[in-house]
Amino acid sequence: MKSNDIREYAEIMQDWGLQRLTVTENGATVCLEKDAAAAAPISAPAESAASVQKPASEPKPAEHHDYISIKSPMVGVFYAAPAENADPFVTAGTEISEGDTVGIIEAMKLMNEVRSECSGTVQEICVANGQVVEYGTELFRIRR
Repeated sequence: MKSNDIREYAEIMQDWGLQRLTVTENGATVCLEKDAAAAAPISAPAESAASVQKPASEPKPAEHHDYISIKSPMVGVFYAAPAENADPFVTAGTEISEGDTVGIIEAMKLMNEVRSECSGTVQEICVANGQVVEYGTELFRIRR
């Protein structure tokens, strides 16, 4: 996939007001995501709506009996720290607040911060540093 292709996908997102677009082509996957606060909804042209499908909605924290899951918002490589020799953002037992950065997902050479959508205590880190994750992979379990 070439950078011109990615630019075209970004233009499609802008034209249609999409928040996220995931495209798989010739074995390569690219996931583009827009900040929800910066996006303004624009209706899609009717003639081309059938050719591109909207992706599934953003994974939300899944509530379970004793924890809330933070899931990967995209396909990429998970990093627990901001740099190779740096301390991890969080460890088991770390108290976090809503909006705190808990990890990074690298996708197409872009570093995307994963932020907590709730406050609580990190109960478990479900993936290893440097692990490839899929969209919706459980990254953390947070106890409220």
